[in-house]
Amino acid sequence: MSEAPCLRVPKILGEKAISLVRRLGLFNKNLKVHKAGDYLFIPLVAEPQPSHVEEFTRNLLEFEVTVHSFPERIDRRLKLVDRLGDELPPHLLASLPHAMDFVGDIAIVEVPPELESYKELIGTAVMTVQKNVKTVLGKAGAVEGAYRLRAFEVLAGMDETETVHREFGCVYHVDLAKAYFSPRLSHEHDRIASQIEEDETVVDMFAGVGPFSILAAKRCTNAKVFAIDANPDAVQLLKRNIYANNVEETVTPILGDVRQVVKEGLVGVADRVIMNLPEAALDYVDVACEALKPSGGIMHYYEFASAPNPLDAAKVRLIEGIDKTDCNVDEILLARRVRATAPYAWQVVVDAKIT
Repeated sequence: MSEAPCLRVPKILGEKAISLVRRLGLFNKNLKVHKAGDYLFIPLVAEPQPSHVEEFTRNLLEFEVTVHSFPERIDRRLKLVDRLGDELPPHLLASLPHAMDFVGDIAIVEVPPELESYKELIGTAVMTVQKNVKTVLGKAGAVEGAYRLRAFEVLAGMDETETVHREFGCVYHVDLAKAYFSPRLSHEHDRIASQIEEDETVVDMFAGVGPFSILAAKRCTNAKVFAIDANPDAVQLLKRNIYANNVEETVTPILGDVRQVVKEGLVGVADRVIMNLPEAALDYVDVACEALKPSGGIMHYYEFASAPNPLDAAKVRLIEGIDKTDCNVDEILLARRVRATAPYAWQVVVDAKIT
């Protein structure tokens, strides 16, 4: 047992609290989360700073920072390098994928060119190591096209791209071959949903299968969310997910080009717009401004940016884009790196208050 600072929360807030602690870089991976009665004790690497406590207060209805004794975590998971140590040439072991994405019971791996002839062996090894995986998909191309789709090849398991993914208490029917979905955005889904207030109107401009829209609706049942996408397959899955999560009274799915959809019925309605189309969001800044209420609102703008100053570059591009409209950037509320997309390149988000 090891004594460590911790965050004590009701079990019902456990998933959200653990996600928040991870996002703040405070989660102690060497200790096990401990359950006691109706509470969870989440181990921290250090005493929270005042800024961390402010985040806890903003995002959690009930919490206590305290000290607790935790059992140490023993990592008994078999790793790919352990499974393939005797089957690959030693000089190739360092090239094995160190990370993979999990969507439902599907694992997605990126096999480097030097391991191409071993890809089926790697797929089989992933299924051995990850017992809950039923399909291993290898990335067979980049995300491309108007619908942001990627080609995959089955490396092991069932020949299937459709699955059910669970995230923050929501259920999502996903088909990776037909509609874009990234589990690496789960913290963003939670972060945005945590900001939305009751009675807000939200326009999710590139909604996909609904991870931003549906979680927002689950958190704020009196909000109104318009979820728009141009991909018919994505909207079919979106509709299915709306009913699966019982948010049909809150989320309105709309199939169509967002520019036309806003012009025909959503001008001046939004308190908040979500622009998760990082490769082209800048081209739609005028549409986002058109959707916001005349009094203004909040814009969540995503783009791809690279070194040396990705956040500054994203803020400058957004401000320049807004300057070409009738709106103004009143305040940059936040700019952060969401995930790495390549060496020295990231998907970033800028939250801005627009007037």
